[in-house]
Amino acid sequence: MLDVQHLNVKYGAFTALTDINLQVQQGEIVVLLGANGAGKSTLFRTLSGLQRPASGTATWNGTPLTGGKPEFNVAHGVAQCPEGRLLFPELSVEKNLRLGAYVRRKDRAGIEDSLGHVYQLFPAMLQKKNAPAGSLSGGQQQMVAIGRALMAKPQLLLLDEPSLGLAPLVVEQVFEVLRQINREGVSVLLAEQNAFAALGIAHRGYVLESGKVTLQGSQQELMNDDRVRSAYLGV
Repeated sequence: MLDVQHLNVKYGAFTALTDINLQVQQGEIVVLLGANGAGKSTLFRTLSGLQRPASGTATWNGTPLTGGKPEFNVAHGVAQCPEGRLLFPELSVEKNLRLGAYVRRKDRAGIEDSLGHVYQLFPAMLQKKNAPAGSLSGGQQQMVAIGRALMAKPQLLLLDEPSLGLAPLVVEQVFEVLRQINREGVSVLLAEQNAFAALGIAHRGYVLESGKVTLQGSQQELMNDDRVRSAYLGV
């Protein structure tokens, strides 16, 4: 279980996150809704070990995520697929994928199994495995970014705006893969502005506004909440 308690994050005098409390249970997809600047990426950077909090805690199955280095968090089952994908455009698709298994580099057989599984999830990547990642479409690059995170063999996958800039059909494909990943036992924390698509696959969710959790509930509770429908679903 991911357990975040009273988390506060600052950039100098600016407070980016205030008293954040949230949980992701084993086997859940939890969506984090919020506009640009709400603090979603800051929360993910903190959970990944890239940003130290001013106070509060975040643990995954009891292991602290806020005091070590990013590779420690990855080695303990937490991998992030960042906003903007952040691929190495000159490297091939396969080399980008293999970089995701850096903390498993001694597990050669396991890495090959994981690579085969990623190609099974994203068949188009097998056809493009020798192509430079920068030559791919936006949707294909997003698939590589998700695949790279999966190469770490995570128990918890942090996904930051995976649908950003993608065509609706590609978004549907990506979210179907997220369902499959979740059915295989990976817990998912998903930050999204596309609330309709995200709530379509999530079990629960939180609304983040100006660095604070302002609302939380089950998928159905959030979809039926007038504030969510007005602000995020366009209803």
